[in-house]
Amino acid sequence: MAGHAPSDYHRGNMDIHEQVHTWAAFKLFAKWGSLITGVGLLFLTLWFCTKTGFIGSAITAVVLLAIGILVLRERKGAAH
Repeated sequence: MAGHAPSDYHRGNMDIHEQVHTWAAFKLFAKWGSLITGVGLLFLTLWFCTKTGFIGSAITAVVLLAIGILVLRERKGAAH
C-alpha cells in the first residue's frame, strides 16, 4: 500500500464564512420560531381548552410574547 494520496485540504485554512452565517441564521430562526410556536400554542390552548376566553388568552399570549422578546433579544456588547 502506498502512502496517503495528496490532498488540497490543509487543516485550519478553509473559508468558513458561509457556514458561520448559515449557523447564525439557523439560531435566529430556531430562537424566534420557538417563541412564536410557544405563544401560539399557549393562546390556542387557553382559548379552546379553558374558560379563559379569547380576550384572556390573547392578553396572556401578548404578555408571554413581550417577556420572550425581552429575554431573547440581542444585547449590544454581548459578543463572545
